[in-house]
Amino acid sequence: MCICVDNQTPPPLLAAFQHDSPASEEGQQGEGAPTSCCDWSWGAIIWTSVGWSVSVGLGLLCCIYVATLHENDLWFSNIKEVEREISFRTECGLYYSYYKQMLQAPSIQEGLQELIHDNLTESKRTINLLQRMNIYQEVFLSVLYRLLPIQSYLEPVYFYIYTVFSLQAVYVIALYLTAWLLSGSWLAGALTAFWYILNRVDTTRVEFTISLRENWSLPFLALQVTAITCYLKPQLTTLQQVSTVMVWLMYVTTFCFCLTWQFNQFILLVQALVIYTLDCGDFITTAQVTTLYLVQVSSLLSVWLLQFCNSMILGSLVLSFIVAALFIRHCQAGLKTGSLLVRLGKLLLHSTMVLLLTITINYLAKKALQLRSDEHIFKFIKSKFAFGPTRDFDASLYLCEEAFGLLPLDTLERLAGTLLLYPYILTLLLLSGTLVAAAPKGGLAEERKGAGEGRAVAFRPDVAYNLLHTLFYGLLAFSTMRMKYIWTGHMCAVAAYGVCGTELWTLLFGVLRCNSKRLLRLVRYAVPIVMIGFLYYKFWPKLMEELSELREFYDPDTVELMTWISTKTPKQAVFAGSMQLLAGIKLCTGRVLTNHPHYEDKDLRERTRQVYQVYARRSPEEVYDILKVAGADYVVLENSICYERRHRRGCRLRDLLDLANGHIMDGAGENDPDLAPAAHPRFCDAIKTDAAAYAALFTRTFQNKTFHVYRLKKKRKKNTKGSSEPSVTQ
Repeated sequence: MCICVDNQTPPPLLAAFQHDSPASEEGQQGEGAPTSCCDWSWGAIIWTSVGWSVSVGLGLLCCIYVATLHENDLWFSNIKEVEREISFRTECGLYYSYYKQMLQAPSIQEGLQELIHDNLTESKRTINLLQRMNIYQEVFLSVLYRLLPIQSYLEPVYFYIYTVFSLQAVYVIALYLTAWLLSGSWLAGALTAFWYILNRVDTTRVEFTISLRENWSLPFLALQVTAITCYLKPQLTTLQQVSTVMVWLMYVTTFCFCLTWQFNQFILLVQALVIYTLDCGDFITTAQVTTLYLVQVSSLLSVWLLQFCNSMILGSLVLSFIVAALFIRHCQAGLKTGSLLVRLGKLLLHSTMVLLLTITINYLAKKALQLRSDEHIFKFIKSKFAFGPTRDFDASLYLCEEAFGLLPLDTLERLAGTLLLYPYILTLLLLSGTLVAAAPKGGLAEERKGAGEGRAVAFRPDVAYNLLHTLFYGLLAFSTMRMKYIWTGHMCAVAAYGVCGTELWTLLFGVLRCNSKRLLRLVRYAVPIVMIGFLYYKFWPKLMEELSELREFYDPDTVELMTWISTKTPKQAVFAGSMQLLAGIKLCTGRVLTNHPHYEDKDLRERTRQVYQVYARRSPEEVYDILKVAGADYVVLENSICYERRHRRGCRLRDLLDLANGHIMDGAGENDPDLAPAAHPRFCDAIKTDAAAYAALFTRTFQNKTFHVYRLKKKRKKNTKGSSEPSVTQ
């Protein structure tokens, strides 16, 4: 694959999207004609304008599609406010509660102060929510809603969900532009958007997890990839003005991505490894490598400042890796010179030094910062790949969830059903082979410098970046299913590039010995049009059928619980229970919590493990003392957890607690030899018998088919006779 670079200076940024028009291609057929990177004829301008219009139209189509699915699944417009809030499940409810809290505050300033000095999210603690959590998007939206004149006709909840759905339009447009930049044809962008929408089950889950952080951040990551692709395009590397704009766009999008998702450091670490690999293979220049690294560092440090010097960012692996990579490269001159074996030896030594220095810097940073907030992630990784203990409670919580398991094979079957998988694999194989063939040659940067003198670039840097991006994030998706949403969207763009780009077809025609520019142009336009037509014919009726299915939100037990809490308990009452339920209680009732689903804090993880002892085999006195230490006034027990059957034996929450406590698990099956029978029955079940030992400490105040709520009685001081039974008052 050989891509020639023009020695002419193209006009500004839109040139990147103009070289694909049929008119411009007609003008390039003559032998020896200079390769023009842009054509400002009326035909080219109209063709490019159509491409931009189609991108916006398909983005809006995706936005309307997911919004309609959300409405049809819940009948969101017709249900009560409490039911709408309950529909924000698990951590989604927690994040949305801060948007609601900001709107209910007397002023924006007071609302911010409540978030900075919050004592409702964790009982007996005052925490800075803007430091602990990534909720600036909720703050921004609440301020915007207050300032805009829309309160009279748009409810706050609709302003929130419509914003998230609109970001899906941004996501699709970003993928569209990436495919367009890579292939030179906006038909690739259209094919990308079609694939993204048709593979909705595997590309997004926004319609039922609206507030999830990834739904805010992934559109910005896609925009960042578009900016990087444009920045690395050979035609634009000589344009200082365009490069500067792209660098700023990369910074802004990376900053927004980092600000909106707590997992930003791990996603950027994978991207930093992509940049490092490109650097080692000499596919991009030293200046470009440094720029990309500095964009990541500056974005992370900007977020660090906005999050009140959050130590997790300074102690992140990605910062340690970037510092190590830049330092070692500066100290190790002549890395990319010599024969193939010499270069491989140098790269091996170089990579070893970078790895050791990364580990050293990260270890020292965490020691200096006394950082332990992210250790559960590393415990999970160690346990997942059998490098650590399997009984660790925090790691087991992740390991037992399907979302954190390996990517199921039925995902590939669905992707193949929409014709996405086949061109993707072919493109991947072709580009990987070309990349491997180009890597040993080296000197790519020098070749690129001389491209204006007629020399050719062996492998386009923008293509190289996107190839490694999809490979690295594909490996991440296969290892952890939840991460597939980072991969599958970009997968659509890569597959569309393979269909609409020149590389696959040039290779095929070369094998068939029928090289013809007219035939190549015909195939590049005809094949995507035929594929889009086929996809429309096959899947449009299914989409219409899906959109015609009407359901309604129905969860009367949870509605009854929330209504009872709101009307029958004090506003300052503290509730203990499962993380998922407590997030809903915070949103629907505003009551104080003992724990919640935002797990990135060591003390909170320990408190959660203690509160969950209500589902273990512990004595009523032990459970009472644990809940009192956490500051609880009420504890909510869920039958769905106490008698859980969804997970297999060994992965039920009660099993994880038994293992952590050294107790034999329930049910038939093997137990490790070091486990012993528990001395007490399971608390969540035994308390329902109203035995004296339980009734002395807990009073049942509410129950239905799903939930049982108990109020903790107040202990009296022990009498002078030293009775062993605790004395309580109502």
